[in-house]
Amino acid sequence: MPLIPSNYHAPFPLRNGHLATIYPTLFRRVASLPVTRERLELPDGDFLDLDWSPRRHRSLAIIGHGLEGESSAKYIRGMSLALQKRAWDTLAWNCRGCSGEPNRLLRSYHSGVSGDLGHVVDHAIAQTHAYQKIALIGFSLGGNIVLKYLGEQASHLDPRVKGGVAFSTPCDLSSSSLRLGEWDNKIYMARFMDGLKEKVIQKNKKFPGRLDLSGIQKIKTFADFDDRFTAPLNGFAGAHDYWTRASSKPLLSAIAIPTLMVQALNDPFLPAACFPREIAEKSAFLSLETPAHGGHVGFVSSGQEYWSETRCAEFLNTL
Repeated sequence: MPLIPSNYHAPFPLRNGHLATIYPTLFRRVASLPVTRERLELPDGDFLDLDWSPRRHRSLAIIGHGLEGESSAKYIRGMSLALQKRAWDTLAWNCRGCSGEPNRLLRSYHSGVSGDLGHVVDHAIAQTHAYQKIALIGFSLGGNIVLKYLGEQASHLDPRVKGGVAFSTPCDLSSSSLRLGEWDNKIYMARFMDGLKEKVIQKNKKFPGRLDLSGIQKIKTFADFDDRFTAPLNGFAGAHDYWTRASSKPLLSAIAIPTLMVQALNDPFLPAACFPREIAEKSAFLSLETPAHGGHVGFVSSGQEYWSETRCAEFLNTL
């Protein structure tokens, strides 16, 4: 499909990518939403925690968080609130170990767990409250999972799954992992590393002797962390094998339902390889929108509802 021109104009003080990225985390205020938490038991003995809105409508948005995020993150609540106002139920799902309780297995969550999203989708379809329309939405890591799942399923998706939306997606994990390791992203990398290393430390307490934690505090980049922990814990040969096999970019051309991918040109996390213009131009279903500003999961607006939420709702209204 043709690349979509964007109408997003960031407030003047937030046209810097780093400021746009940091501002919502520090200053945004989003109301708490009434949710019902459900534990979804998985076939391998693990679990996922799901946060459901009240079930009132026939359309459902399944929303996934980013790296070291969770279902009550501000960007998840903001999106849920915007869609609920427009007659969509929402289901915000937590990756394994991200809901405040360690997962049961030695394996961890990672950027390519499309199978877990598949379990969530199947569970939503099986509800007695029958949904006629389901949309998949993801932010950052969650966006990669959504796009990978849609590409893997291609034309075999349940017909009730009508579309997908992905914001700020590191669809090429190799280049985005290296980009985050650069000097200007040190503050984000340190925060990610603190959370990921703490999860490994807690997992070692649950599985004593199964992990080698020697020198863990010296690990500073995804290249080292993924090679040491993410890859072997999840069946990959190493960091590069993980990045290659978990990336959604090779699967984008197979997507067979309307899908919107929004990538800000000033996103400090995303290098050129994460802007799949040629793939989108040749695709009948994937639309790529590249606003000049927005940072990483920023897209601040002057009102309470962020532009990303309004834009997503507009897109879902066309399904």
